[in-house]
Amino acid sequence: MSGRNGRWTVIAVSTLAAVVAAAVGVPAQAQTLDRVRSSSALKLGYDPDARPFSFNAEQGRPDGYAVALCNRIADSLRAQLDLSKLDVEWVSLTGEAKAQAVQNGTADLVCGAEPVTLTRRQQVSFSLPIFPSGTGALVSASSSLALREVLQYGEPSSRPVWRGSPARTILEHKTFSSIAGTTSEGWLSDRIKTFQLAATATPVSGYQQGIERILDGSSAVLFGDMPLLMDAAARSDNSGNLIVLPRYFTYEPLGLELARGDEDFRLAVDRALSQAYASPDFRAFFTTWFGQPDEATVTFFQQTALPE
Repeated sequence: MSGRNGRWTVIAVSTLAAVVAAAVGVPAQAQTLDRVRSSSALKLGYDPDARPFSFNAEQGRPDGYAVALCNRIADSLRAQLDLSKLDVEWVSLTGEAKAQAVQNGTADLVCGAEPVTLTRRQQVSFSLPIFPSGTGALVSASSSLALREVLQYGEPSSRPVWRGSPARTILEHKTFSSIAGTTSEGWLSDRIKTFQLAATATPVSGYQQGIERILDGSSAVLFGDMPLLMDAAARSDNSGNLIVLPRYFTYEPLGLELARGDEDFRLAVDRALSQAYASPDFRAFFTTWFGQPDEATVTFFQQTALPE
C-alpha cells in the first residue's frame, strides 16, 4: 500500500506542478475579456499616419477603415458581454510604441494596417484579415513606358522579368524607394540582391517623402502597401503626375493585432468581424473608404467570414 500511495503522491504533485506552470505561462493580457467585463472599458490603439486605415480627423479624432471596424468590434463586445455601456479609450501609437502596445498593455487591440507575417506572429496574435493588401508600385506619369511595362507585365515572382534582357537594362542603375520598416523594404532589398541588379534601394520615412522623391526624379519607383500608395497619390497636390500600377507584387493580408495566447478575446474579435463582413451594409461600409469593391475583394470577405 505504501508503494501505491507514494506513486499517487508523485502523480498528484506532478499534476499540480503542471497546472501551476501553465498558469504562470499565461500572459496577463490573456484575461482581456474579464477585465473589459469588470471595468466596462476597452483600450484601442491606432496609427495616426496610416490613411485610409487609421488617421486623425477633426480635433484629433481617430478615423479610418480600421478605426470604423474597431468601433463595430466594440459594439459587438458590449453585446457579447451583456454590458450596459462600454467606454472606448483611443490611444495614438507610432513606431516602437505601436510595435509593443499589446505586449505591454497600452492597447487591447491595435486598429491599423499591419501585415500578418510569421515574424510578427512571434510577438503578437492577429484577428481575421481585414483587407487583402500587398506591395504595390508608384511611378511618375512622365516615367518611360518601358519601365511601367516591365513593372506591370513582368513574370510572376518565381520567375521575375527583372532577371532578363531587355528588362534588366531598363531596371539597372535606377534608384528604388520603399517605406522604411515595412515588408516592402525587405521585399525590395531581397529582389535586388537575388537578381544581382545594379540598382539602389533608398528607404523613405513615409509616403509623402516617397512621393516627393518620385516627383523630383530622385527615385524611379516607390514601393509600399497598395491601399496606402493609392490613398497618398489621390491626396497629393500632384496626383495628376502620379501613377499607381495595377499590380500586386506580394500578397499580404492585413489584420488587427492583439496579445498572444488570449484566445477568448481573439474569438470575440473574430466573431465581430465575421458578423460585419456578413452584414448587408458591409459593401457600403467598405465603399466609404475604398470605392466599390471588385469581385475578387467581395469574394475575399465572403471567404474570410467564419460561420457560427
